[in-house]
Amino acid sequence: MRKDVVVLAAVTTVSTVVAAALLVRQWKRRSEQRWRHAQRILRKFARECATPVPKLWQIADDLVTEMQSGLTSSESSLQMLPSCLASLPTGDEKGLYYGINLRGTNFIIVQARLGGRNEPPVSRLAGRNEPISDLYRQEIQIPPNIIEGSSQELFDWITVELGKFISMHSEGLQGGEKNLGFTVSPTIGEVAASKETAIKWKDSLFGDAEGNKLLNEINLALEKHGVDKQVFALVDDTIGILAGGRYYSKESVAAVTLGMGTNAAYVESAKSVVKWPDQAPKPEEIAINIQWGNFRSSHLPITEFDTSLDAESSNPGSQIFEKLISGTYLGEAVRRVLLKMAQESSLFGDRVPPKLAIPYLLRSPDMAAMHQDTSEDYEVIDEKLTEIFGINNSTTMARELVAEVCDVVAERGARLVGAGIVGIVKKLGRLSNRISIITVEGGVYEHYRVFRNYLHSSVWEMLGNELSDNVIIEHSHGGSGASSIFIAASQP
Repeated sequence: MRKDVVVLAAVTTVSTVVAAALLVRQWKRRSEQRWRHAQRILRKFARECATPVPKLWQIADDLVTEMQSGLTSSESSLQMLPSCLASLPTGDEKGLYYGINLRGTNFIIVQARLGGRNEPPVSRLAGRNEPISDLYRQEIQIPPNIIEGSSQELFDWITVELGKFISMHSEGLQGGEKNLGFTVSPTIGEVAASKETAIKWKDSLFGDAEGNKLLNEINLALEKHGVDKQVFALVDDTIGILAGGRYYSKESVAAVTLGMGTNAAYVESAKSVVKWPDQAPKPEEIAINIQWGNFRSSHLPITEFDTSLDAESSNPGSQIFEKLISGTYLGEAVRRVLLKMAQESSLFGDRVPPKLAIPYLLRSPDMAAMHQDTSEDYEVIDEKLTEIFGINNSTTMARELVAEVCDVVAERGARLVGAGIVGIVKKLGRLSNRISIITVEGGVYEHYRVFRNYLHSSVWEMLGNELSDNVIIEHSHGGSGASSIFIAASQP
């Protein structure tokens, strides 16, 4: 009897061990299947995001076609708005200037002294004069009630703050040159109180009736509050960045804004510009605001995640290029891919993290930090997943997959920017015979090192050893908001 009990116990134990082993094997098999599925999602996404050089050239050529069409008609996806600047800087401008960069929920006031880029040394020991010095800037948040109010209320409020700034950095409100630069960043349309307001801001930078109304309101506010300044032009910030590049070099022919929003501008010959007021004198060169965020091409690598992002956005069907390359959307694309992986392959456990379903929770600076994590176990990614999504049980393999998703999204966006830059230079006919300097401003370019490297390498791949030296991409001069200074200096 006792022997039978022992045998039964042994059999039971063996059965339990076998069952446990079977469960472990099934769990491993299921985990492997889930992992393979997550990798399949990644591989499919990477294939659809791929930007080989032939595709980049197709996109660049499409941009050239759209630019040419936009200069002469309204059939293009690009508005190609001529700026109302009478001239661009020559590099000879000197003096103490002030500028304002309106960015949506905040604005930047800047003061800088321009010394001229071609000034000779003061003495043999002094070296060359610095083109820009005495640079001061202040970022000021705009109260919600002002943002939602009228444009006149906004300009009154900005003028009061400008007066305080000038008094702080000079004697009285008459310091420096009379010209005041005023630039508007691409993000202004995204945070305006309504779509109608956003459209007015974007379309009023050329000098039409609405634009002239805004210009008058700015100058009335300056006069009302005793600030001895005058704004001669209200322009897109990208035009200001182009003006800054031109101040430093005659070969500076284009500018790109690459931050939360994106845009591009370039210098076009007057004979190619049809859209120009009849009563206004036409300069030899005209700065064109491309509005390239709305660029469309059948060759753009658009995935299911981009399609759903666009459909659920506040402006479905528009700004497609911007939704592939700008800081507002880079992190969101990554989040959508990770959410599908979590739902279909349990990337972060059997339960989908609730916060992973919240749109735009992953910002581009956090994405950049995860992407550029060089620690052995992806410690930065672990911290960000916990901090942003409440995911505190991620495996090293899952974190590696997160880094790879970031890489796919960043590489695609950066290479598309590179194709856009090459397209602009090709439109100007400068690829093979002249140096072209492209000035880039914005947090994505400045702070996202891997993105920046992908951008530069895409231009090199497209142009090869022989031509790549003809296109020089450099960071803007003076930093954030300084573009308004060069606008002020360029006006008569």
